[in-house]
Amino acid sequence: MNAYLSYNSKLKGNINSIIDISGSKSESNRLLILQQLYPNLQIDNVSNCNDTIVIQNALESKEQVIDINHAGTAMRFLTAYFSTRQGSEITLTGSERMKQRPIKILVDALKQLGADIEYLENEGFPPLLIKGKELVKNEVELDANISSQYISALILIAPSLPNGLTIKLKGIITSKPYLMMSIDLLKELGVNCTFFYKIIKILPASKIKAKKIIIESDWSSASYYYSLVALSNFKTITLKCFQKNSLQADSILPTIYKLLGVETTFNTSNNEITISKVKTNYFENINIDLSDAPDIAQTIAVTCFGLKIPCKLRGLSTLKIKETDRLKALETELEKLGAEVIITNDSFKLYPAKNIIPDVVIDTYEDHRMAMAFAPLAMLTNIAIVSPKVVNKSYPNFWKDLESTGVLIDYK
Repeated sequence: MNAYLSYNSKLKGNINSIIDISGSKSESNRLLILQQLYPNLQIDNVSNCNDTIVIQNALESKEQVIDINHAGTAMRFLTAYFSTRQGSEITLTGSERMKQRPIKILVDALKQLGADIEYLENEGFPPLLIKGKELVKNEVELDANISSQYISALILIAPSLPNGLTIKLKGIITSKPYLMMSIDLLKELGVNCTFFYKIIKILPASKIKAKKIIIESDWSSASYYYSLVALSNFKTITLKCFQKNSLQADSILPTIYKLLGVETTFNTSNNEITISKVKTNYFENINIDLSDAPDIAQTIAVTCFGLKIPCKLRGLSTLKIKETDRLKALETELEKLGAEVIITNDSFKLYPAKNIIPDVVIDTYEDHRMAMAFAPLAMLTNIAIVSPKVVNKSYPNFWKDLESTGVLIDYK
């Protein structure tokens, strides 16, 4: 089944859509692990996306084999979590793509702490056999330039270890804001944490004071509405449950999209933002380092293509080990639309488009962000998205919410 998208050109005037996006996937996934360690932690506005549901189901499962399908965060966080569950024996597996995604750096780090983990197929890749035990060693060293989720997985279990944990990082730290999100959530629970230079030190905490956390909505999901507004001439959209001082790295969106003609107004009294199109003289060249927020790269690239302006996005090395090789996928699908693109191992360069080829079918490569990043092009041309249900991974209500803005969707 494909989703065929177009825009209702009969609509006139300023549409003010109000959209309620569920809680941040990144915060939800971390807090679910922490809630297992500290049952008196209460969390509200948990994400309803597949990735989060996978973690919830895994944590509640009584089975010995747990299949997390495509959920990379679940694989990393659960590998660390189950390593500490004394007496348990879990096989953690996933989709064929998941079996191609490396996990050796995390497994090696856990083994330094004394974890009992075996590779069941290919060395360095899932599936894993994890035999839970008490991890008494309290110091680990690992490379920090592959995925911040490896480090966050260790941060989340650290306060439950009998001697706490000191994490020494080697190399350039990627996606540092996601590390800070993990650390800040621990601090919010009262756990003693420090992060100085490349050393993270977390003291043990056998229990915490009762705590309730309301999870902020997902900024990554908000990015598609920023793109929609940038590619329209008259749209205003209000998004609920967003904060000006956010833990999420993708909250840099208002700064980036201001360059692309989108203004953000924060209503701090009810935690809403309103995004609206404003006249702007686009920068001659959009040149942005997204090493701290790579998940919004696809959205920005598609926006710049639709606006027919050049851009260069840097710091994207982690995109090659996501649900698909996102840099290659971006290149392939944008070239179908008439774009000229150059990619490297960590960068994306787009030349200004002359025309947009209509009625193109966009392949999604089982990647939720490919589907959602290309959808806003419906403001400019008819477009089809393959396997639209792939959005369930992070944003199950996406197509319904998109329709509320005036985009017409026909499923065939």
